[in-house]
Amino acid sequence: MEYILMAKILLVEDDLRLATLVQSYLAQHGFTVQLQSQGDAVAEHCRQFQPDLIVLDLMLPGLDGFGVCRQIRPWYKGPVLILTAKQSDIDQVLGLELGADDYVVKPVEPRVLVARINALLRRTQSNTKTDQQELQFNRLLLKQRSREAWLDHERVDLTSYEFDLIWMLAKHAGQTVKREAIHQQIIGREYDGLDRTVDVRISHLRRKLNDNAETPFRIKTVWGKGYLFVADAW
Repeated sequence: MEYILMAKILLVEDDLRLATLVQSYLAQHGFTVQLQSQGDAVAEHCRQFQPDLIVLDLMLPGLDGFGVCRQIRPWYKGPVLILTAKQSDIDQVLGLELGADDYVVKPVEPRVLVARINALLRRTQSNTKTDQQELQFNRLLLKQRSREAWLDHERVDLTSYEFDLIWMLAKHAGQTVKREAIHQQIIGREYDGLDRTVDVRISHLRRKLNDNAETPFRIKTVWGKGYLFVADAW
């Protein structure tokens, strides 16, 4: 199995037995893993350890996983993978809305967890190797190297996933980008027909980029196919 050597992972889990098992398995696959069991200690641990990726449980003492996401997302730019027993759609959507990059429900096969981690890390690493590019559509400016979006000369606060998504759509302005292609390129896995990750990301982008949520005119939904970036709507 392919894996990313020497990547640093912060595993946030209060079940010591499970945390130890996951840490051991990830270490066998080339990762450097540190454990944290207290939600309210994650931010400081993250600043000191500087992980490439965070695996985050939701049910934590001190501060739950949702609170952790709210706390670290303004400054932590790496991927966050939620690993939890909470499997409701509401929890999944909330986690994604708060900035998580993936949501995995326990129990999960260890090799599946490693595959999901690798997909996130591959996407992050490939982005850092991309030559400097800019895309401009009237009042919207996208900067690939710095991963910034500017609208009306003001910087728009986007998560890593959100920037990847708007960049992909903007590069294909005027064309319908299929949902399956977004899942493969941005999320790193096949679309299963149920995953709402892309829907949540599109909703975030529309809100942050001053699109109309009810009748979008900048990022349009092409029903049954995907999404369309309208170049002259900016």
